[in-house]
Amino acid sequence: MFVADVEKLLNDQVIAEIYSANLYLSMSAWLRAKNLDGYAHWYYVQYKEEMDHALIIFNYILNAGGQVKLGAVEAPPSDFESLEAILKQTLEHEQSVTALIYAIVEAAQQARDFKTVQFLDWFVKEQVEEEDNASANLGRWQTFGSDNRGLHTLDQEMSARLYTQTAQLALYETGA
Repeated sequence: MFVADVEKLLNDQVIAEIYSANLYLSMSAWLRAKNLDGYAHWYYVQYKEEMDHALIIFNYILNAGGQVKLGAVEAPPSDFESLEAILKQTLEHEQSVTALIYAIVEAAQQARDFKTVQFLDWFVKEQVEEEDNASANLGRWQTFGSDNRGLHTLDQEMSARLYTQTAQLALYETGA
């Protein structure tokens, strides 16, 4: 069983992860419409990863004896100023997700909910990777993206990203 505020924060995080997925899917659609197919692909893979994150938490809540309470998910924007704006927004968004994860860790620590603290360790590490990727993507665009050939090369490189379902999802899969 969970302390009520930890359970609520975990449920809120499921919704936040679904919002993240929708945001990245929206970005993917915008990028594809702008013929930036490599970036569109990268964001589509990011969408899938964020949905995995939502399912990992969803399944953890169930497996740990909690109750999943899904709520409304805010619609993400569908129009963006530029590729650079998307890259900046991605970094800012990932930083805000990190803050949400840290808040759950802190609440779980205060509640002495060590199973949830342990569970969230993977998410803390994942957010290091997410912020690093977002920062690197923005930095590479700022260095090379203003040149058409540089942008073309970056776009091609982004298309090489592969989706691999995380083992973490299988670990907490309920079979439901």
